[in-house]
Amino acid sequence: MPKLQSITKARYLRKEETEAEKILWKELRNNKLRVKFRRQHPIEKFILDFYAPKIKLAIELDGSIHKENKEYDKARTEYLKSKNIQVIRFWNSEIEKDLDKSLEKIKKYTS
Repeated sequence: MPKLQSITKARYLRKEETEAEKILWKELRNNKLRVKFRRQHPIEKFILDFYAPKIKLAIELDGSIHKENKEYDKARTEYLKSKNIQVIRFWNSEIEKDLDKSLEKIKKYTS
């Protein structure tokens, strides 16, 4: 995906965020976990839901569509790992139903 196209798509995704993304963003923004996160951040051909460049950590939130895209998600994660980017995945329902547990898992990577 050309850079301008990924930037345009990232901007669109920021405006059309899911409920789980809204919930998690409130907890990640403004260095609340002592790490700066970006939202809908393009990395080459992919757009990461949340990304902390300083520690090379990506957080991906998966909805029901990801049940059908397991191979794509696996390839994407492997590609990001090849760039030394750690990836944490959560189901949207995990964020919506037990945010504290999800934040504890994220904090293990940010502290």
